[in-house]
Amino acid sequence: MANSTATAVKVMTPGPAGRISPEGSQVLSKKKLQDLVREIDPNEQLDEDVEEMLLQIADDFIESVVTAACQLARHRKSNTLEVKDVQLHLERQWNMWIPGYGSDEIRPFKKACTTEAHKQRMALIRKTTKK
Repeated sequence: MANSTATAVKVMTPGPAGRISPEGSQVLSKKKLQDLVREIDPNEQLDEDVEEMLLQIADDFIESVVTAACQLARHRKSNTLEVKDVQLHLERQWNMWIPGYGSDEIRPFKKACTTEAHKQRMALIRKTTKK
């Protein structure tokens, strides 16, 4: 079993306009967002409104992940939020796996389950395309 890492989370109360994190404690700042965009395309420039929207989406995503992970920690009767709580939520709700955190096991690829009706449709398609 892999070592688990405990992470402290500072709980903040909503401020004006319902924002949970004040401007100074955003995980993604405008400068970091601009650097990321420049890394992808050096000639690209985002509008001010687009930057604000992307920052808001990032804040909302982080808030929802932390909230759900805290609920998972509470469910396992712990007062400490651990990496495995965040990993479980990201994997189950967002189908995301962040390599390098938690266990180093190779993640098995989940093949989609094909129904009998799908198999019949595919056989019919193959049959008609062969003619």
